Amino acid sequence: MFPCRNSYRCPKTRAMELICEYEKLKRNVYAGAVGYIDFSGNLDVCIAIRTLFAKDNLIHWQAGAGFVADSQPKLEAKEIKNKSAVLRNALEHAEVIDENSGN
Repeated sequence: MFPCRNSYRCPKTRAMELICEYEKLKRNVYAGAVGYIDFSGNLDVCIAIRTLFAKDNLIHWQAGAGFVADSQPKLEAKEIKNKSAVLRNALEHAEVIDENSGN
């Protein structure tokens, strides 16, 4: 499931090779499926196309665009910047929780 088909749009083997070659941070859940099953047995899933996670006292965010044969790099870069702005804004308004404080 990782990455999901809609997030790479080319042959999966080559896409995975390029991802491993160019991306410095592992994708983890980014571009994969996230979901839940409720108490009635209904399944609800989505593709994680914007993610935040904390590791080693650092916050990492991931956002991307769909590059295809006729993509315009400047427009794709703008799309990534816009998607990332939402995550940056969330971080600016987030409260710091110190797990060691006992509060």
